[in-house]
Amino acid sequence: MKRISSGSPFEKTFGYSRAVAKGNWCFVAGTTGYDYTTMQMPENIADQARNCWKTIGGALTEAGFAMEDIVRVQYTVTNVELVDEVVPALGEAMGEIRPAATMVIAGLVKPEMKIEIEVTAFKG
Repeated sequence: MKRISSGSPFEKTFGYSRAVAKGNWCFVAGTTGYDYTTMQMPENIADQARNCWKTIGGALTEAGFAMEDIVRVQYTVTNVELVDEVVPALGEAMGEIRPAATMVIAGLVKPEMKIEIEVTAFKG
């Protein structure tokens, strides 16, 4: 089993790994829109989603997986009124991959967070 860290301070504080890879599976934890090198959060939900994908892509690569290996996605969006604004950014990342997906409208742990993306990847 391989544990991946993005360097986010939340990982240590909350006690989790950004991703865990075991065999042909990789589970990437819910990822929010911070740029983890600067700990800056864009205001725009589409830009937050793009940061999520950047972090997720980096974790997958470190674990030996690719974005194309994603088979399942869960999106958590804080407000239904933000869905139309974020959909283009989701399509940019997943439009050709087309994993099984769920979108939930729910609160997140910090007020600046508008989206959280969790993925499962499988290769084989």
